[in-house]
Amino acid sequence: MADKQISLPAKLINGGIAGLIGVTCVFPIDLAKTRLQNQQNGQRMYASMSDCLIKTIRSEGYFGMYRGAAVNLTLVTPEKAIKLAANDFFRHQLSKDGQKLTLPKEMLAGCGAGTCQVIVTTPMEMLKIQLQDAGRIAAQRKILAAQAQLSAQGGTQPSVEASAAPRPTATQLTRDLLRNHGIAGLYKGLGATLLRDVPFSIVYFPLFANLNQLGRPSSEEKSPFYVSFLAGCVAGSAAAVAVNPCDVVKTRLQSLERGVNEDTYTGFLDCARKIWRHEGPSAFLKGAYCRALVIAPLFGIAQVVYFLGIAESLLGLLQEPQA
Repeated sequence: MADKQISLPAKLINGGIAGLIGVTCVFPIDLAKTRLQNQQNGQRMYASMSDCLIKTIRSEGYFGMYRGAAVNLTLVTPEKAIKLAANDFFRHQLSKDGQKLTLPKEMLAGCGAGTCQVIVTTPMEMLKIQLQDAGRIAAQRKILAAQAQLSAQGGTQPSVEASAAPRPTATQLTRDLLRNHGIAGLYKGLGATLLRDVPFSIVYFPLFANLNQLGRPSSEEKSPFYVSFLAGCVAGSAAAVAVNPCDVVKTRLQSLERGVNEDTYTGFLDCARKIWRHEGPSAFLKGAYCRALVIAPLFGIAQVVYFLGIAESLLGLLQEPQA
């Protein structure tokens, strides 16, 4: 007996629920990843993920770790829903008479899903990165101002200037980008986002499908929820580390504010070249373990929600009174 078809609204709701739960759990690690990737060798603020989180709590408070979370929580529902629903759609279109998809077709379905999701991912990441990195820039300026005051030996320059800079909001950033650059301002780094998300989906979806298949008791039954969770974690972390170099370049390109003496970039190749020349090849793995720690539970949770069919149960409850 074939698996029953899941309706599009159910797919979208499942993707949304999974995204909201996942982002809430792992957002502080994602903030650390962004700040670690953006710092350049000349101005290192953080030595590691834990060092970054401790310094963030000290300087910005507990909720400082969730700067930019509102953007993610708002847009992660359509982003995750599009990714999961698009992958299902392409897999369905590429399958013949319910036969198992070949690996190239699984990769092609993942490619389609990754391409579709950047419609939402690019502006979401653009806004989130500015909000996440604002604390690093502010802390760096405060330290430099304090150093300048120390070297001035009793100079009259006040130190409040560095900390008085207003923190941007997502609404303000969106308004400024649209006013100055039009809709293209929100899609800065689109090419880099495609180069990250398309290979990610090409690796993730086939790997997840095959790992999840190993835990199925029979061809007519779903895998247990813990198998789906573990398969999502393993596939997510493997895909995340594989595309981390593109994620580093994307993060740098989408950052509008630069720290003191930090490089500026004109495009993907220019950014990759300067990172290689000034920071060495290891710089392309900055934040890789943070990204793996973010993506593993994010996609593990997503697949559990998706495979448990939470949305189908909710929709069924809503339709019951009408029966």
